[in-house]
Amino acid sequence: MDFAPFDRRRYPTLAVRDGYREWAKTYEDVVQDEMDLRMLARIGTVDWANAGRVLDLACGTGRIGAWLRAHGVQRLDGLDFTPEMLARAETKGVYDRLILADMLDTGLPAAAYDLVLEVLADEHLAELSPLYQEAARLAGPAGVFVIVGYHPHFLMNGIPTHFDREGGAPVAIESYVHLLSDHAKAAHRAGWTLIEMDEGVIDDAWIAKKPKWARYRFHPVSFAMVWRKRERLA
Repeated sequence: MDFAPFDRRRYPTLAVRDGYREWAKTYEDVVQDEMDLRMLARIGTVDWANAGRVLDLACGTGRIGAWLRAHGVQRLDGLDFTPEMLARAETKGVYDRLILADMLDTGLPAAAYDLVLEVLADEHLAELSPLYQEAARLAGPAGVFVIVGYHPHFLMNGIPTHFDREGGAPVAIESYVHLLSDHAKAAHRAGWTLIEMDEGVIDDAWIAKKPKWARYRFHPVSFAMVWRKRERLA
């Protein structure tokens, strides 16, 4: 659903590619590990070191790729549609290959990966089905899809994905609200079965970094889901 009814801050809004092109230089100064890396660390159903061939969709600056390598992933590709983000990812030296493409239409071969990930990008999609369908196409018969996202509850509190420009003025990036049930429906249509789910809330670690968020204590701010491809009946 459209974010506009929940928008309390009324920041100027940029298209997704334009926003991340501008944000690339300071992205890693803003995004907190509690939002995404902590959620990945909680996942218990994925053996990262034995994950096989892995694709990091919307890989951005390579934060996720660096975490995956540190946790034993051996074969790793990254994909993003913003050249400025990919340039930052390249400096980390953690990807076997970096691909400039849209995560909804990657152009990559079918069934090429054992594990597909997408972290902190689904809120920029008008529809979820194309993401789950492309992930299913890319994953092999026993493939797994891990998604970590900005929680719809927090978006509905009126806080969009945003950053401060060089002059200090805040600007938002085009966002949409997807309920967790929307994820379930899109995933099931694409042939996925949920095997693990977690939600991250604003806690002491968050408030130590963002004291103004004390009023959001215990509100869910991010989520993680792990999906496995359903076996097809003969």
